[in-house]
Amino acid sequence: MYGALGWCLEVLWTGLGSLLSGDVRLTAKTYLWMFPIYGLAVLFEPVHDRIRAWPITLRGLVWMVLFFAVEYASGWLLRLLTGVSPWNYYHARWHLDGLIRLDYAPVWFAVGLLFEKIHDRLRSMKIL
Repeated sequence: MYGALGWCLEVLWTGLGSLLSGDVRLTAKTYLWMFPIYGLAVLFEPVHDRIRAWPITLRGLVWMVLFFAVEYASGWLLRLLTGVSPWNYYHARWHLDGLIRLDYAPVWFAVGLLFEKIHDRLRSMKIL
């Protein structure tokens, strides 16, 4: 479930990015590698259960750090195994080893809070 949702969010993100760059075709891009990486979000469900009562700002910061960690680790591992990471942030000003962009912190903050809503919805539907 999370793998597919991650793909959808990435297609929306890159499609909107192409629009902002003047591409009215809304060209979007993702990678097959991303499905299992986004699928790792299932491992964050117990984290959500533990931090559920925390203030929203603190929860968002937790998600931001966790998502940065997964993005960095998975990019590093793919680079080690294949010689290249599917994403390359070397062109960005606030990159770390070309694997994460620190200016994406607000995005990961918000995506983490969205994840909470999705997790709760899946639980209420008895899917989890």
